[in-house]
Amino acid sequence: MRQLPNIITLCNLFCGALAIICVLYAPEFRAEFNGNDYTVISPEPVYWASALVVLAAVFDFFDGMTARLLRVQSPMGKELDSLADVVTFGVVPGMMLYRLLRSAYFQQPDVFDVSIVNLAPALLVPCFAAYRLAKFNLDTRQSENFIGVPTPAVGLLVASFPLIVLFNPYNLAHLFQNIWVLYVIIAVLCYLMVAEIPMLSLKFKEKSLKANWPRFLLVALTLVSIPFLKFAAVPFIFICYVILSLAFPPKVVAH
Repeated sequence: MRQLPNIITLCNLFCGALAIICVLYAPEFRAEFNGNDYTVISPEPVYWASALVVLAAVFDFFDGMTARLLRVQSPMGKELDSLADVVTFGVVPGMMLYRLLRSAYFQQPDVFDVSIVNLAPALLVPCFAAYRLAKFNLDTRQSENFIGVPTPAVGLLVASFPLIVLFNPYNLAHLFQNIWVLYVIIAVLCYLMVAEIPMLSLKFKEKSLKANWPRFLLVALTLVSIPFLKFAAVPFIFICYVILSLAFPPKVVAH
């Protein structure tokens, strides 16, 4: 039983590694619609990659909970969790953004002039994710809340982008076919991961409504937005999370 939390963490890593394969091997093809040519990523592999990130987030939630319930928390488990997270919520989002940037450049008239330099900014996401996770392991202030946006939130956000492109809720797909929108998203996510900004966690340490109402509000917004916004609910929830954390910053105390 002592190894059960580590096994759950390795399930997170397995999902992340499999998601990378799905993203890299998702074939692209040209499609014509209303007289315009579009580059389309085959939906099935990307769907599975996004689903695997969500499943990995479930494993990431339960490994820590299991360790606490069994009272088998260990430094090794903490390090293993970070190693799994940097793959699932760092490398996988980086690969997804790489594919989105590549598809966006395919819409440009000078597509044959595009070099790896144009696509390399997507790889900043796993770099900043690794830095954030290393910092998290050493920062004693982050036992109850976070300093900077946690990597699972970034991973889930980016995992929603290919699905928004594929299913186009509220005609938002074109945003993720714009190279400058993608560059801005990459820059903002990298900054938020390492910024010295207190961020809410979903740990309900206190029972009072007064102490937890921003968390309850975030949960309520999540439940209400999903039926209406569908996959676009994920960016909406992420923005709400950042705004609530900025408006009502949680206390962070070194332990």
